[in-house]
Amino acid sequence: MKLANYLAGKWVEGAGPGIELVDPVTGEELARISSEGADLEAALDFARTQGGPRLRQLSYTERAEMLGKIAEVLTANRDEYFRLSLLNLGATQADASFDVDGALYTMKYYAKIGRALGEGKMLKEGASVPLSKTGVFGAQHFLTPAKGVAVFINAFNFPAWGFCEKAAPALLSGVPICVKPASPTAWLAHKMVNDVVEAGILPSGAISLVCGSARHLLDHLREEDIISFTGSADTAARVRSHANVLGRSVRVNIEADSINSAILGPDGAPATELFDLLVKEVLKEMTLKAGQKCTTIRRVFAPRQTLKAFGEAVSSRLSSMKVGNPRNPEVKVGPVVNKAQQSACLEGLKKLESECSVVFGGDAQFQPVDADRQKSAFVEPTLLASNNGLASKYVHDVEVFGPVATLIAYDSSKDLIPMVRRGNGSLVASIFSNDTAFLREVVLGVGDLHGRMMAVDSSVGNQYTGHGNVVPSCLHGGPGRAGGGEELAGLRALLLYHRRFVVQGPVNCIKDLSEFCADANLLYA
Repeated sequence: MKLANYLAGKWVEGAGPGIELVDPVTGEELARISSEGADLEAALDFARTQGGPRLRQLSYTERAEMLGKIAEVLTANRDEYFRLSLLNLGATQADASFDVDGALYTMKYYAKIGRALGEGKMLKEGASVPLSKTGVFGAQHFLTPAKGVAVFINAFNFPAWGFCEKAAPALLSGVPICVKPASPTAWLAHKMVNDVVEAGILPSGAISLVCGSARHLLDHLREEDIISFTGSADTAARVRSHANVLGRSVRVNIEADSINSAILGPDGAPATELFDLLVKEVLKEMTLKAGQKCTTIRRVFAPRQTLKAFGEAVSSRLSSMKVGNPRNPEVKVGPVVNKAQQSACLEGLKKLESECSVVFGGDAQFQPVDADRQKSAFVEPTLLASNNGLASKYVHDVEVFGPVATLIAYDSSKDLIPMVRRGNGSLVASIFSNDTAFLREVVLGVGDLHGRMMAVDSSVGNQYTGHGNVVPSCLHGGPGRAGGGEELAGLRALLLYHRRFVVQGPVNCIKDLSEFCADANLLYA
């Protein structure tokens, strides 16, 4: 079976043998994908000239209603998405829910909040500015939907959510989208796009799908286009530095590698509520989607006197979790996405082990449940420990994109903050403490290098969203190594797909333009 591309309003099968998609548990081939021979330049032109104008003829409210219909179609096919997640990602029910249900919720969320923007065709930002003594000449800032294409280059770990969290704000903005899912797990994104296309909700040209290599896609982007990328920092650098992207100043949003941190405060002694909450959080982060989340905890900082007990508590729980074929209902941890990712994880683990001790796991030859170790792509959940985080290198630099975390001892905030900052920019850091002075010091000390900070104290208990959970109402992204991008954050996500400009002119002209606008202040509410 070869999965086709959807370009210029038609399904187009790529030439050649294509790229193989496999079951990471059995190693069996599932499908093939190819973009060879597809006219990507014509597809982008079709999206700009056909899809974009048709979307922009609609108001924000009308496009929000359109998102609501897409959400209904996707929800109706939820069971099939779970089936494909099992086959192509080796996902447990919990893994599939995190991706698929997260995607459905995000689409529904933007359908709901988008209706508040009303019947306008662009956004008026801020108050008008008088520029003359008599007030007849003034200025007004506006935000207008970009008249290009939003190109999504997505990561392998979230084929459903990665598609929806980008598509929802772009389509709500009135910008056509071109989806390029990561090749290893493209089947799920392909199925979702196919379902949307078959439902006939979007105007022709509003959505495109490229399966397989991106080939020369970036060569054909223009000044009015947008790239939204999720993946490795190395690939992100190639996207950013592409000659055409640089020459045309194409807008680029990047979400890349992230050495995320969780911090147990000095008051988090063993058997306390906060100690137990963080143990559960680390366990969840290491095992959900086999640690293949961009927000997963990679470093756990704990007071030196607490480190050993914390490691023992996490290890005790890991020892009872079965790793293997997710078709077995007793299995809680599935495989990584393929053999190449398994090899990458094991290579990174060797680097970490060169400067850390192994607290739990670390056996490259372990036997997963109901699976052939030679054919499958499992990585044993592994907990490491570092007693000298200040002297360590790999702990702060190597992201093992699998079920691996490292405990790091700290003696005071004076050494904790520099170590957390060694991540060089992360998506999220969480702090578990009742000490308000400690919380304040850490947030002020590392907040500038993180897109999201999560603080948990006893007043919150277990009523927090979770370290690794990205909620559409809050910012997702991070500076530095994490890519410097920003996604979601409610209606703020629409800013990526709009262009700001100012009109200087007669106040009556400005007033007339303003009547066709929604209030941009809603984006910042």
